[in-house]
Amino acid sequence: MTRNGVARFYSRTDLEDLEAENKQVLAVIDPAGKRIAVSLLMKGFLFKKELMQDHFNENYAESDRYPKAVFEGGFMEVLDLNYTGTLKLQVRGKLTLHGVTREVEVPATLDIKDGQISGKSTFQVVPEDYGIRIPNLVRDKISRKVEVFIAFTCKKQ
Repeated sequence: MTRNGVARFYSRTDLEDLEAENKQVLAVIDPAGKRIAVSLLMKGFLFKKELMQDHFNENYAESDRYPKAVFEGGFMEVLDLNYTGTLKLQVRGKLTLHGVTREVEVPATLDIKDGQISGKSTFQVVPEDYGIRIPNLVRDKISRKVEVFIAFTCKKQ
């Protein structure tokens, strides 16, 4: 497990690029049970512009009302902590964001070395799928699909 994973999201449009990073991501992998869980506080996302951060937390993520994003899922591949190398896998599970839970399947890469598991995944989220409303006034400044990147290194506890 780790409490120092990283999550980033990126939205690119012709009018404006939005990006934020959160370095307080909790990730837990159970190799024997083939399970993974990732959790983060929405207010942990930091933007380059403070005003963007305020709008994100107050108007879109509604971080006071929906403080966390959580993924819980599993994978089919066998993880041998004595193995050294890279595994590509599909992780299936439930992503809860903005109070809405949806089934998702995301690609992931795991690097195993010296008993540590480093994982990363890049996938897309459609804000409207999670009840996040984008007002027409700023609709052209936020892409319909937001790219999400997660990375972490778990150490045996």
